[in-house]
Amino acid sequence: MKRLLAPALTLILLAAALGAGYWWGATSSPPRTNVAAVPTADAPAQPDAGRKKLLYYRNPMGLPDVSPLPKKDPMGMDYVPVYEGDEVESGSAIRISTDKVQKLGVKTEAAALRELVRTVRAVGTVQVDERQVYTIAPKFEGWIERLHVNTTGQPVAQGQALMEVYSPDLVSAQQEYIIAWKGVESVKDGTPEIQSSMRHLVASALERLRNWDISEEELRQLQTEGRARQTITLRSPVSGVVLEKPALKGMRFMPGEALYSIANLSSLWLLADIFEQDLALVQPGQAARIIVNAYPGKVFTGKVAFVYPPVTPETRTVKARIELANPGGLLKPAMFASIELVTGRAKAKVLAVPDSAVLDSGTRQIVLVQRDEGQFDPRPVKLGARADGYVAVLEGVQAGEIVVVSANFLIDAESNFKAALGTFGGPGAKPTAHPGTTTIGQVHQARGTVRAVDLQSGKVNIEHEPIASLKWPAMTMDFAVVDMSLLKGLMPGQVIEFEIVQRAPTEFVLSRITPKAAAPVQRAPAAEATAGHKGR
Repeated sequence: MKRLLAPALTLILLAAALGAGYWWGATSSPPRTNVAAVPTADAPAQPDAGRKKLLYYRNPMGLPDVSPLPKKDPMGMDYVPVYEGDEVESGSAIRISTDKVQKLGVKTEAAALRELVRTVRAVGTVQVDERQVYTIAPKFEGWIERLHVNTTGQPVAQGQALMEVYSPDLVSAQQEYIIAWKGVESVKDGTPEIQSSMRHLVASALERLRNWDISEEELRQLQTEGRARQTITLRSPVSGVVLEKPALKGMRFMPGEALYSIANLSSLWLLADIFEQDLALVQPGQAARIIVNAYPGKVFTGKVAFVYPPVTPETRTVKARIELANPGGLLKPAMFASIELVTGRAKAKVLAVPDSAVLDSGTRQIVLVQRDEGQFDPRPVKLGARADGYVAVLEGVQAGEIVVVSANFLIDAESNFKAALGTFGGPGAKPTAHPGTTTIGQVHQARGTVRAVDLQSGKVNIEHEPIASLKWPAMTMDFAVVDMSLLKGLMPGQVIEFEIVQRAPTEFVLSRITPKAAAPVQRAPAAEATAGHKGR
């Protein structure tokens, strides 16, 4: 009996020990918790089942860097969580608050089909037609006995007497003509050979006088009077205006010496200065509209006759000669004129946007398309011809889409545009912006101490306090200024209150600086960043 009780008692004691151990372990172990629901010191809390799905964490400074797990940037700032529905669809949109759109002067216009007609505009001066200028230069030596036209600018008609001259050579030539002419009369009864010889002498003497530009009227008078005259009247060969008159009464002139310069102003030349970039659009035969300040509202017309070969190095322009009529003599030489040359009309309408809508970085062209209120999408475009303030868009924009044509402070500087392009990304790029953080054009205020001023680059190094609106800790960084005048009188060590404005996703610039009384600056040594900063 004792042999049977001993094993049973052992089994009972063992079961009691196991039960006591289980009870002690259950009462002394800590309760289980959901680790994912407890935030750590280094990571933000995860959303519960009722919130949106967490997609990734973005860089707190707006840099193009995302992470699937919580982490900190080099300055110790937590990456910002981005939830489903809060991300920017393409990762390239620029968001501007609606109240800033008006302040920044953002203006838009719809891309539309237009008939582009290119008009070349130029300026020029009215000139005398070189083919209508005549010089009175006698071919014999003589003296001026009398001037019938004695003033510059005086109009003259063809055949009008200009002056009376005396020349021994003319007197001799007249006498030879009279003798030959009388000889013909005296040999009427002579042989045919003698008569022919005398007629030949008359013709030779008459041709000599004509070669000296003696007018037919003077020659007829010589034949009528039958005697040599002491003075001969020189007449104008054309109608026009006297441009120059070196002739003076009593002066002696030599063969070939210019005594009058007469121009016919019924037709004129207009020498237009065509810019080098428009040269390919100017061809002979083009119609030209001409306006001069002397006659407001009156339009003169002409045609391009010739494009001169050389380019003027100082102005990078080429002279084009336009020929035009001068009815009533309204146009005067050396008048200033504005010219419009129509280069042709497009065969069909093309999609076009204003010139100001295109942002040209030198390697590609961008148009900002308005997707929603305060949201603009940078769109690469392929451009075509330009005409009268508009440019054809071959690719990148559809008819009816709204494009930005004037954004003032937002997109007026090419450097700002390039900085923004650095964070735009391409198709498939992950977003780098988060709604509700900071927007382009937003102003932030802060306080700090000036550490260095660089007048040459227009930058100032500031050790600033934490900026709550940007969730920035206290740190030291470089800022560019909107206007160099803000740096006037600024010295290292000064305590200042300042404003910074965001004008690109990663660019902040100083827009106001106000010196204040010295005060200690709160610093976070672990978050200090002394490197040059653009858009931290």
